[in-house]
Amino acid sequence: MRRINHKYDKGLRMTRQRKVILAELQRSDCHPTAAQVYKAVRERIPRISLGTIYRNLDVLSKAGLIQKLELAGIEKRFDGTTENHYHVRCVSCGRVEDVSVNELPPVESTIQGMSDYEIVAYRLEYIGIYPECRKRRGSSQRKKPLESGKEESSGTERIED
Repeated sequence: MRRINHKYDKGLRMTRQRKVILAELQRSDCHPTAAQVYKAVRERIPRISLGTIYRNLDVLSKAGLIQKLELAGIEKRFDGTTENHYHVRCVSCGRVEDVSVNELPPVESTIQGMSDYEIVAYRLEYIGIYPECRKRRGSSQRKKPLESGKEESSGTERIED
């Protein structure tokens, strides 16, 4: 097998399975779960197992070829983009997308000056509601009468940590 040339490569063999998994992640913009990667890869390698997907996702993540997103409150997701960047996560369905933000100062240098830590990477996650979920929420909102005769909307919830 051909070996890859990557700054995190420590003799990692790029098997056909790893190549296909990596290709699927790099062409995806939805930050899929392992189950979603499995479904996509099975179209190209029908006999691959879910266990093989999990093992190879872990290997590719440890090699620095993909990012494992362990975001608050959701199933792990995987990102084919390894450069530091921002994400937005839907609190309703768990969907994760990249966010392009250029106005913020470089996070590493800002934190580096405030701490003795050597900053090696960062993850910034915005939390919101995906437009399709917002539409579904809006159509399911109903007014409930209160005892005082006023109405209260039941479709909004406050989420606290």
